[in-house]
Amino acid sequence: MTERVHYEVAEQVATLTLDSPHNRNALSKQLVTELLAGFERAEADDAVKVVLIRAHGRTFCSGADLSEASGEGMEKAAGVLVDLQRRIVTLAKPVVTQVHGNVRAGGIGIVAASDVAVSAEDATYAFTEVRLGLTPAAISLTVLPRMTDRAAAATFLTGEVFDGTAAAAIGLVTEAVPEADLATRVREVCAALVKGNPQGLRETKQLLGRHLVERIDGEGADLAALSARLFGSDEAKSAMLAFLNRKKK
Repeated sequence: MTERVHYEVAEQVATLTLDSPHNRNALSKQLVTELLAGFERAEADDAVKVVLIRAHGRTFCSGADLSEASGEGMEKAAGVLVDLQRRIVTLAKPVVTQVHGNVRAGGIGIVAASDVAVSAEDATYAFTEVRLGLTPAAISLTVLPRMTDRAAAATFLTGEVFDGTAAAAIGLVTEAVPEADLATRVREVCAALVKGNPQGLRETKQLLGRHLVERIDGEGADLAALSARLFGSDEAKSAMLAFLNRKKK
């Protein structure tokens, strides 16, 4: 079986690289399992102070693997996304995301759950769910606390594409830089984090993330159920079919 998440450690940073080109780094069962295993490995390694998530290809992450979700049920798929966000938020070490290319659905959830997100200026983001009769329920757990109410309303309700510069302006990511400078800037951020004392990093992250954990634990199950209900609705099925037909033309 081809590895979908590559793990390496250098300079006290554990790097997890998403590498699933056939489905645009979608959150398949295999990819999520390997990503969670990587978190466990990094958390248990005293030589690691920081975890970095990045991706190969022109899509950082396209969200849930719908081919799997249709067979197992959207509520389970949404529940997996809720759990993945919670794991990132509760990891005992800071999580940094290096974001480039296209970011959609669950991919945005990973970005929002991370402690620091550095985006390429020309990366593209969109909450397209509204156009398909859906709503970004599961990822709202971490996305909404990062953004202003006005920015959330504009992006959630229009479904329009916005770039990394705009994502930084509305608080979805920490900062945006030219893609040519992205790797360098991420190394600088990781180097700054590595200077922290392990206990200081752990306790400060817990302090910063406590409201996110409360939100996830309090609303996660209901929002996963909402995702499943909307995904299974006749209106959403019709909208998604129309979308797929347009793409084929």
